[in-house]
This record gives sequence, C-alpha cells and structure tokens, in this order.
Amino acid sequence: MVHARPSEGTRIDGHSSSGDSSSTSVLDSSVLVLNRFYMAVRVISVRRALTLLYRNCSEVVMLERDQFTSYDFADWREVSQLNATSKQIGEDYIQAVGFELQAPRIIRLTRFDRLPVQTVRFNRKNLFIRDEHTCQYCGQQKPTAQLSLDHVVPRSHGGRTTWENIVCCCLRCNNRKGGRTPQQARMQLLSRPAKPKHNPLLHQPIQDPRYECWKTFLPHV
Repeated sequence: MVHARPSEGTRIDGHSSSGDSSSTSVLDSSVLVLNRFYMAVRVISVRRALTLLYRNCSEVVMLERDQFTSYDFADWREVSQLNATSKQIGEDYIQAVGFELQAPRIIRLTRFDRLPVQTVRFNRKNLFIRDEHTCQYCGQQKPTAQLSLDHVVPRSHGGRTTWENIVCCCLRCNNRKGGRTPQQARMQLLSRPAKPKHNPLLHQPIQDPRYECWKTFLPHV
C-alpha cells in the first residue's frame, strides 16, 4: 500500500498542504508530460505519472547542475532514497512499503512522438484555470471548494453548456444570480467567456515554486 505525504509548508495546486488533511494529495498533484522530442504535451497527476514510469512507458526528467538527467523507475527509486536522507523544501514524497518515492515534476514519454494536441477539453478543471479561479462577477479569487460554474444565460432561458456560456462563479454570487441572466440580476461579467486557444494547464502562470523547472519547456508562460 502506498501513502502520499506532502512536505511541510509546500503548496499543491495553489493551496497550502501544511497540516491540512483536506489538501490535495501528493498523488493528485501535477506532473508535466513531454513527448519523445521533449515537447510539452499535457499535464497529468503524480498517480498517473508513476503508473507510466513503472510500466516503462516514461522516464523522469530532472534538472541537476544545469543539465537534465533521465531516470527509469529503478533508477528513480534509488535517487529518491538518496534524496530522502536530506529532503529539501518543496519536495514531495510518497511512502511505499519499505521506501519513499519522490514525486516527479516532469516525465518524458519514451514512445510518444506526436505533437501537442491543440483541442482543449471542456471540463470543470480547465474552466477554473481559464478564469484563474476568480469569480467572474465579484472578482474574488477563491479555492476550488468555494467555487461553482454558472451558466451566464441560464438553461431555463435556452442557455447552452459551452465555453462561451459558462463562467467561474463563487457560491455567494451564484446564489444571488439564481436562474436569471446577469442583466436581470443587475450583475456584470468581468470578461466575456471564450474557448481557450491552447490547453490552459500548459499556459497558466507558474506560481508554485515546485514547478519552476517546467519553465524550460514552457517558455511562453
């Protein structure tokens, strides 16, 4: 059985994990995925990344002395055991039976050479990232648990569930707006919702210092 344990004081997906049992698990935190040619293609969870690593479908890419070094699962386990003896701030470790495994930040798919997919998946996570976890009515930035998604034009008025009609909304504003249009509720949108041209996960600002190493592969952020 594997247990995830975040390092003290680190932040996961923008929320403090120190002493907070409700914080996102290390296994659910983010890993940047590169294709065989070191091009960023998507972001996945640590859980999924370790599965790919164990199945020899990927390798961990790590910056060491200004150079990137690659490790397969066996090598990464050895490196993790060495690093665990002197843990650094911002490192996360997963407790397995008899050893600790360091959570990777970047992996490279060893058999995948396609270019990044340009189609952006329409889902809750990407919508929150597009709107920067900010209520599009009152402008307050909130943790995910305090946010909801609002149909600008309510479904009862014929509004559709699309990028152009869904916005991030805090619970208070959602209750205030109810089943009305913004005009009817006398509320104004901060910006007009639109479909992102690129994957929001690959274009959001890197604010968590643990993911600083991503910038080498995401020069546009």
